[in-house]
Amino acid sequence: MAQAEAQAQSVAPGTGEAAHAHGQQHPIGVYLWVWFWLFVLSACSYMVDYAELQGYLRWGLILAFMILKAGLIVAVFMHMVWERLALAYAILLPPVAVLVFVAIMAIESNYTEVTRATLFSGGG
Repeated sequence: MAQAEAQAQSVAPGTGEAAHAHGQQHPIGVYLWVWFWLFVLSACSYMVDYAELQGYLRWGLILAFMILKAGLIVAVFMHMVWERLALAYAILLPPVAVLVFVAIMAIESNYTEVTRATLFSGGG
């Protein structure tokens, strides 16, 4: 048994496979920094409402803070930072593709609305 354990540690020195076999531990400081930044971003999000900003600036800031917080949560608490690139792409690319398609549909719907309004108002 000791020989198998020594062999497992000597398979790939420096690659972390031996540490991964026994469970991977991340320093608590990483999580504390993430909690700190989540708190700061949440405070900034609340400050947008407290400052009574309106219009596109308000919604742009709220969405930006929301995306930053979601990115931190996905990266650290869902361990995406430490995953293989292929797995990260498999999880992150589909939502990005959906957002691109939603943006394309929003542009198309605006064009369709303007075209119908022009046609039905007798202006075409």
